[in-house]
Amino acid sequence: MNVRALNRALLARQHLLERTAQPAAAMLGHLVGLQAQAPLAPYVGLWTRLSGFRPEELAALITGRDAVRGSLMRGTVHLVLAEDALILRPLIQRVVASGYTGHFGRRIGDADLDVVAAAGRAWLEERPRTRRQLRDLLAERWPDHDAEALSYAVGYFVPTAQVPPRGVWGSTGPAVLTTLDGWLGRPLAEKPPIEDVVRRYLRAFGPASVADVQAWSGLTKLREVVEPMELRTVRAESGDVLYDVEDGLLPDPDTPAPARFLPEYDNVLLSHADRARVLPPGRRVPLPPGNGASRGTVLVDGFYRADWRLHGTGLEVSPHDRLSAGERAEIEGEAGRLLAFLDAGERPVRFTGN
Repeated sequence: MNVRALNRALLARQHLLERTAQPAAAMLGHLVGLQAQAPLAPYVGLWTRLSGFRPEELAALITGRDAVRGSLMRGTVHLVLAEDALILRPLIQRVVASGYTGHFGRRIGDADLDVVAAAGRAWLEERPRTRRQLRDLLAERWPDHDAEALSYAVGYFVPTAQVPPRGVWGSTGPAVLTTLDGWLGRPLAEKPPIEDVVRRYLRAFGPASVADVQAWSGLTKLREVVEPMELRTVRAESGDVLYDVEDGLLPDPDTPAPARFLPEYDNVLLSHADRARVLPPGRRVPLPPGNGASRGTVLVDGFYRADWRLHGTGLEVSPHDRLSAGERAEIEGEAGRLLAFLDAGERPVRFTGN
């Protein structure tokens, strides 16, 4: 398969060729969650894939505990369905825990991590707390240790959830943590089937190599999992073996791809070891700070070719290469729909640079 064929397969499976009418929960499950360091980014991620999506629908899932925010794939914050969190966190736990090595690991000194984690869990079960509140409690119990490093240890080794109003449209607030199982009222899965998760990844992101699955999840040594599975295989132009589910969508590579606005950190840009299927050579994924729903990237003909940012005076589109008049018109039309979704009023759309 060439790059364009892989691009169109990815776009079709991500519902970026044509918006679909389905509940937000169904799309969240299909995508195996949305990356959510920027708390409001998932709202734009669902808007660009769903027809008729309203922010209140996703907000209700979060406040109703049907969807939850927490550290999952690659050790990064994701918004996933509650039932998926209970499956994914045990699988990803070693990835999350590995993030503690290095900077914080060197600062913890001789503190017993198991004891620290147990104390942190008890405090978070007592009531949700911010990291600063947790740090103050740890400092009181371990006055001779680095309280910040200890607080991060709790976050890495205790499966936690970020509770509302964090991530709720129209609300704001700091990241407040509690235990994941306590928040959802259900235990984490004891032996979650990783093969099922691999199939779900392929259905949303495939065809993909073993390295791609590892890049998405953060897990290693997955060849021994993937190769024995009964999966369809194809060859990339590079010669790499790509695995796929039997019913994975494979549209015609010449299928037109409309302009699409993606939020910060969208997994379309981050979930493959070989990102050529969506990133032009030499282009990196931007990782801006922010609360979400105010900036991101633009796909033109299926590839990342511009950035967008919402200002007080308008929506700014910054192309990375020259756009045709037709491409600019298409982007401008989609930008108008995004402004309407964001309830941003009659702001102009401006192009900068190219």
